[in-house]
Amino acid sequence: MPNMRTTLTLDPDVEQLLQRALRRTDRSMKAVVNDALRLGLGARGKPPRLPRYKVESHDFGLRPGVDRNRFNQLVDELETEEFARRRDR
Repeated sequence: MPNMRTTLTLDPDVEQLLQRALRRTDRSMKAVVNDALRLGLGARGKPPRLPRYKVESHDFGLRPGVDRNRFNQLVDELETEEFARRRDR
């Protein structure tokens, strides 16, 4: 559906609300009005249907002797060394 361009005449109180929203959010008038209309017309709150996310595995080609199950231990050791190095400055 193509974009619809139209002219609206706003009541003074609605204009004030719109001006406040523009200052508060630092967004364009178009974005604020579209969001307000979606909310008022009940289209807000329904999450858009996103395409299914697929995770693909990769072979990282680790060298022989590298145990990928011990990576967390390696990270802990490196963090401990870094902490000790900063403490001794």
